[in-house]
Amino acid sequence: MEKKIKRNCYCGDLTKEHEGEEVCLSGWVQTRRDLGGLIFVDLRDRSGIVQVVFNPERKEAFKKADEIRSEYVIAVKGKVRRRPAENVNAKISTGFIEVIGEELDILSKAKTPPFPIEDNIKVDEIVRLKYRYLDLRRPSMQYNMIFRSKINKAIRDFLDENGFVEVETPVLTKSTPEGARDYLVPSRLNPGKFYALPQSPQLFKQILMVAGMDRYYQIARCFRDEDLRADRQPEFTQLDIEMSFVDVDDIISLNEKLIKYVVEKVTGIKVEIPFTRMTYEQAMEKYGSDKPDTRFGMEMVDISNIVGSSSFKVFSDAVKDGGRVKGINIKNGGKTFSRRQIDELVEKAKEFGAKGLAWMNVTSEGIKSPITKFFDEQTVKEIKDKFDCEVGDLIVFIADSNAELVMTSLGSLRIYLAKALNLIDKNKLNFLWITEFPLLEYNEEEKRFVAKHHPFTSPMEEDIPLLDKEPSRVRAKAYDIVLNGTELGGGSIRIHDAALQEKMFETLGFSKERAWNNFGFLLKAFEYGTPPHGGIAYGLDRMIMLLLGLDSIRDCIAFPKTQNASCPMTDAPSVVDAKQLKELHIQVKI
Repeated sequence: MEKKIKRNCYCGDLTKEHEGEEVCLSGWVQTRRDLGGLIFVDLRDRSGIVQVVFNPERKEAFKKADEIRSEYVIAVKGKVRRRPAENVNAKISTGFIEVIGEELDILSKAKTPPFPIEDNIKVDEIVRLKYRYLDLRRPSMQYNMIFRSKINKAIRDFLDENGFVEVETPVLTKSTPEGARDYLVPSRLNPGKFYALPQSPQLFKQILMVAGMDRYYQIARCFRDEDLRADRQPEFTQLDIEMSFVDVDDIISLNEKLIKYVVEKVTGIKVEIPFTRMTYEQAMEKYGSDKPDTRFGMEMVDISNIVGSSSFKVFSDAVKDGGRVKGINIKNGGKTFSRRQIDELVEKAKEFGAKGLAWMNVTSEGIKSPITKFFDEQTVKEIKDKFDCEVGDLIVFIADSNAELVMTSLGSLRIYLAKALNLIDKNKLNFLWITEFPLLEYNEEEKRFVAKHHPFTSPMEEDIPLLDKEPSRVRAKAYDIVLNGTELGGGSIRIHDAALQEKMFETLGFSKERAWNNFGFLLKAFEYGTPPHGGIAYGLDRMIMLLLGLDSIRDCIAFPKTQNASCPMTDAPSVVDAKQLKELHIQVKI
């Protein structure tokens, strides 16, 4: 039997220190060049690329080298030598050496790939996903997958050191309401009944607290049948954490240490703790978002009390009807934006939901604006002082009787302006906590209050009496961790008192029968001694995307789905044959 070449070294690991050593390498042919009797091959594996040189003196190896093409899989045996000075390639780590090929095995031939296996290629994403096995060969994609693996390991190392137990929870479970749409799985053994794929391990992790596990975590696969976008997939990975006998501060403190450890361990970037904390109300008032990007200023300012009695009806009517007037100061915006560009900002504000956009340009000759005539000198001075104006600044305002619309539309405009004016430092990692979320929100379609997080989130003790009187004012013991304007994760202290849980279901419009029908297995567990507990869940794909500086989570998931939740590589979802449907007692009618 012919002896095969067996790899003993990775291509990208070779350095000048290996000079004179005999090595065996395996990988893919990146390029092959025939230059005046010598054949040069760039050999690639996941560690990097090294140049291999084949000389006619080694007849058999040279003959085989003449046959190989891009993406052939080969094994090479040869000696490492230092490259001549004029041939050094300082752009790659192995650019100072090369391998003189003495033996060569062609392990597998390859068709010409539909796109080059290299970074910074311009190719349709659908093509990349169709040939994902080729796309994943590219250095940047290999780096992303290895980075993800390191993040997972760092998470496990930290949680293990801090007394957490990793527990797997079921993937086939019961469908429960109060979330996104479930993916349903028909049961062959129980005709007419369905499992649901978990949207999160929420109920199981609470049961694990009842079971006395005390500190649980899981890197869990989760599934939600919802509309997709750049940072959302139908199946995603969640870092799920739950702890017993803790309060909000305990959970926040531990998670700050977790984030610091993981980020510093994997990226080397220093993370300062504790992170800034901000209530939901403060975030909405300042930034118009419950996940604000704090890498730049341009905070929102409320002038409702200044302009509420002015003769400018757009402002005064909004305030009179219970709404708000808020604005932001675009520093030097008066010099940056032409009148035409200001008109474009007005249209942009309308896209974000506002009815319009008022503005004031601060010049050396005073305020220039179509609305200045509606305000007396004192009011104009108060507006300028409130916004800390300087010559050259441009103030933009949004007013509406709907106070929330004012905040969200101006918040969206703030982000748009920061991007347009290049105000965001992409090298910054600004972590912060948003706390004291509303416990409930009113659903106009269902004409009832629904849980903003989930029905097991605990209200603030002092707000419990408001459940009967003003449910919309009840604050939750809930918290989100935000990074650079993106929610990384969220959690809460859970309700562990049976009477309070019953009250919560009543507020949500659940009859006792419905509550037990939907959540009976959890409520039953609660009857046997429930510790105070709370936790958090991170969108792990999203966290990795942000740490890598990617625009889409699809680039840090090995086999993602497209915008319509399909897989071009496997053609999933697909039609199944009649026999399978019959076994499941299902009939398909489109």
